[in-house]
Amino acid sequence: MDSKLSASEKMVFRASLELTNEDVVFVGIGLPNLACNLARQTHAPDLFMIYESGAVGAVPDRLPVSIGDPCLVTGAISVVSQSDIFHGFLQRGNIQVGFLGGAQIDRYGNINTTVVGDYDQPQVRLPGSGGACEIATHSEKILIVMKMSPRSFVKECDFVTSPGHRYQGKTRKELGLPGGGPSKVITDLGVCDFIEGEMTLTEIYPGVKEEDVQKACGWDLKISDSLKEIELPSSQILTLLRDELDPQRLYLK
Repeated sequence: MDSKLSASEKMVFRASLELTNEDVVFVGIGLPNLACNLARQTHAPDLFMIYESGAVGAVPDRLPVSIGDPCLVTGAISVVSQSDIFHGFLQRGNIQVGFLGGAQIDRYGNINTTVVGDYDQPQVRLPGSGGACEIATHSEKILIVMKMSPRSFVKECDFVTSPGHRYQGKTRKELGLPGGGPSKVITDLGVCDFIEGEMTLTEIYPGVKEEDVQKACGWDLKISDSLKEIELPSSQILTLLRDELDPQRLYLK
């Protein structure tokens, strides 16, 4: 095993294992895109990918550099409007998996991609929701891929852009949200599931200690009694990732 395995490589590999051959995935660029491509090359050849920009059933011949990259239409079944993507696929409940990330996430899986600090006078103004709120609301399950730090894993988000399992004391059901909510948070230190709606560390990478994870979290993170070690990718998987899927290291930095 390569001792120089990067955080991005670990997260991409672990995220790919959450995808099945029957999934319809609402995917963006970056690490989620790599995870989908890796799953298609290994165990889920019929994985169906939909992009926010309108590409349905996309099979891009290279890594896209943006959500509007023309390569996304290569081999696609159809190219439709954003309205059709959101109304015809997402809001009708036809998306099994949605990928999200953000600047902040709290213990219930609420995500902030809007502002850091006060909304009216923020320290940082972020890109905003885009399609993230709709993806978080309607997908059957959400996979969140984020590096872990006290700045990003916070006790309370400065602004909730995308809903998790609980907001202001109310559950998704009480809020009338149809989707299943966050399923897993895949980080560079370990993997968290949501148990009774709260983030719980269930898997950890080799060489990482529980205290390392706690130091990188802005609250007292729950840890599963059956915490297990994550199996790292084989040399064959790493070769596939590095030499075929992202040879220019656009995202595996």
